[in-house]
Amino acid sequence: MLYIPGVIEQPIGGNLTLSEVSRAIFAALGLPISSGLSLPPSPGIEILFLVDGLGAKTLAQHRDAAPNISSIATVTDLMSEFPSTTATSLTSIGTGLHPAEHGMLGYTVRIPYSDNRLLNALKWDSRVDPVIWQSRATLFEQGAKVGIHSFNISAERYAGSGFTEAALRGATFLGANTFDRMIDQLHFATKKRPTFIYLYINDLDAAGHEFGVGSPEWIDALTMADDFVGLVRQNLPAGVRFTITSDHGMLNAQEKIMIDGQLIRDVTLIGGEPRARHIYVTEGRERYVQSAWHAKLGAKAQVLLKSEAIEQELFGADPTPQTLERMGDLVVIPRDEMVLIEPARKHLEGAMVGHHGGLTEVERSIPLVSFQT
Repeated sequence: MLYIPGVIEQPIGGNLTLSEVSRAIFAALGLPISSGLSLPPSPGIEILFLVDGLGAKTLAQHRDAAPNISSIATVTDLMSEFPSTTATSLTSIGTGLHPAEHGMLGYTVRIPYSDNRLLNALKWDSRVDPVIWQSRATLFEQGAKVGIHSFNISAERYAGSGFTEAALRGATFLGANTFDRMIDQLHFATKKRPTFIYLYINDLDAAGHEFGVGSPEWIDALTMADDFVGLVRQNLPAGVRFTITSDHGMLNAQEKIMIDGQLIRDVTLIGGEPRARHIYVTEGRERYVQSAWHAKLGAKAQVLLKSEAIEQELFGADPTPQTLERMGDLVVIPRDEMVLIEPARKHLEGAMVGHHGGLTEVERSIPLVSFQT
């Protein structure tokens, strides 16, 4: 592949992205909102089951471990937003917006006008108001105004978290730490119409990070998720559409490069994650740092100035002023199976086998399958 510095190989727009899914489902339920994805009329109850870390490519490779999911008809090909990571993708599910619009640009980004602090979107920071940080109305909030009931069924630890309030507020939270409890909560949530139910598990993602995609532990987690889908099919009432998708795929790192030496010169803060870095630099030194990273990494990574990322709509079109303030002065995206490790987090990031966040098809391609009872 010809390498052209500053040019994105897979820009957003070539495929339907994750933000279209929840828009389409809410539109089918009666919310006056447009979507690039057209769904058949809704039966009145919609369940969106998000299996964190379930890439379409890896699902196809391990069909035997997921017979229930694999037997369901595919709705369409789908791509995650960029970065292909949980915080960004789940906010696109909750808002129906691209990252440029909702401002959740990755795992960690700099908090503007702070003492050079990073906001970890999944762990949050009590000094940051989640409703101010992500101020766009969620689809759950919009749906409530036209009589659509919404529920969020996920692990109890997510109740009231900063990220939940930023990305998924407006849905009634129903905690469930086991699959059996999720079934109980589904029975409760399916009593009203029209209803949108967001259902989430992250066991597969956790297994991928720790043990790697395709590992026995990862296969076990995929089988458990698939068994749950079979259990759901047996327990749902008539008149429910059950749609399965994911936030991103995952790949196993083959090369790890530490961000040190010439890569750290004039760098004031490192954000993002190993497959999608926000790099913040001394004012006026952006092009110098870009040249240094190009010299060190060559064709191993795309190194984009903020202006290039904006021009090529890496995070989507029409970025808000808040999005621009949070974005890295450089956005660095490794190619192939390479990861960029932050020295301060080398023990955590370096120990991970599976990673995601980048632009490869393995990371961005996600399944969208659906059945109706």
